[in-house]
Amino acid sequence: MDRIDRNILSLLQEDGRISVTDLAAQVGLSLSSCHRRVKDLEQSGAIESYRAVISPEALGLSFEALVFVTMVRTDQETIAAFERDVAANPHIVTAQRLFGEPDFTLRVLARDLAAYQDIYDNELGALPGVQRLTSTLVMKRIGADRTVPIL
Repeated sequence: MDRIDRNILSLLQEDGRISVTDLAAQVGLSLSSCHRRVKDLEQSGAIESYRAVISPEALGLSFEALVFVTMVRTDQETIAAFERDVAANPHIVTAQRLFGEPDFTLRVLARDLAAYQDIYDNELGALPGVQRLTSTLVMKRIGADRTVPIL
């Protein structure tokens, strides 16, 4: 990946809707060369996807919690079942497996405290292999959805 590819990634990361014409002009390439580079970056996996970043508050999801999960067992089958169920839960918007304890951290969105309590009791507590859940409430998001540093 050269300087031009990194520049393309930086511009796309800031504005995923930029036209290939504008992108080509900003990086100093012909339209066809720029289009080819973008396709190559997509095929290589450097560009994973394009999406709109939606405000949770605009959808009435103003309650956010970080949930720390300690597992009873960490065998492959239990972890696979847990990860499958986490991926299928629309309230869990981010999940990360960690080294040490806790085993996972989840970012959960809900309408309000009562909705979160229902999710916690009926969905998170029912995830396969869970020994303990610990929550902390998010007071304020700072730098949410930051871009990846392109060095």
